[in-house]
Amino acid sequence: MDWFWWVLIVFWTGGFAWLADTVRTALRSRHERKLELLEAAQQERLALEAAHKPPEPICGCTHHLAKHDKQGRCHERVEVPTAWDENKKPLRFEAGQCNCQRYVGPQPLSQVYAEELTDGI
Repeated sequence: MDWFWWVLIVFWTGGFAWLADTVRTALRSRHERKLELLEAAQQERLALEAAHKPPEPICGCTHHLAKHDKQGRCHERVEVPTAWDENKKPLRFEAGQCNCQRYVGPQPLSQVYAEELTDGI
């Protein structure tokens, strides 16, 4: 029963504070490591999903190929500046036609020619 009094005296004098602090610090660092691992796994998953997506046909004017006609003219409406300040920064904008003339993105799959793989015997 002597050991009980020694433990009680150590407890009363705050001797177990270092133990509680050590456990709290260990749990906090473990939690931070787990969050970092979850974040890394999520970033890896997003990178894999992005790697498996086919390239979208985007023009140099940043509009999709669907906004262009067969001649390559863009039909998207954009903001055109109409007034500028003394530093040549636009102040007012109006809706206008995108004056892009040509699609410069990746070649769409429907326009690629592929020969047949079988012989015509």
